[in-house]
Amino acid sequence: MLDARILPFQRRLLRPPARWLHAHGTRADAITLTGFAIGLCAVAAVACGAFGLALAGLVANRLADGLDGEVARMAGPTDRGAFLDIALDFVFYALFPLGFALADPGANALPAAVLLASFVGTGSSFLAFSVIAERRGLKAADYPTKGIFYLGGLTEGTETIALFVLFCLWPAAFPWLAGIYAAACVVTTLTRLYAGWALFR
Repeated sequence: MLDARILPFQRRLLRPPARWLHAHGTRADAITLTGFAIGLCAVAAVACGAFGLALAGLVANRLADGLDGEVARMAGPTDRGAFLDIALDFVFYALFPLGFALADPGANALPAAVLLASFVGTGSSFLAFSVIAERRGLKAADYPTKGIFYLGGLTEGTETIALFVLFCLWPAAFPWLAGIYAAACVVTTLTRLYAGWALFR
């Protein structure tokens, strides 16, 4: 819901450091992989109950996710880069809530499972729509620089990262936050399924 509005500000903010990285020969794929490795460390921190450290890792992971795209546009985007970016993003989105289930299985395991199931709905509808849209040559007007077709919804990347930040700041509220967001993800999935049903008839 907020990604298209945040994206121009994000690009202006990240363009100078991305320009510096590009000038020093840093490849976009290396930034993607480094960011994912930091994300894995953040998940480990969550599982150990080090929520402040996890928040720092989350922020670093998201900065890398923005920087890799900017560097890729300067060097020339590749299909491999677009694939790595979206695939590792989805893996990280799934692993981060899992860390809270590991930190407190009794309180968090079921809410985490519900949230992850809702992520399957949003992710599968997003990717399925993208595949058919690409086949039909459709372009997302709000995301002209993305490597694949981006279909918006109530819960997008910005909202998901905001949720993860709240998880780190108030870990005891994880069950309630996860449940509320899972319900919002169901709405997103239904609207995306309807969009595909209506457009691809």
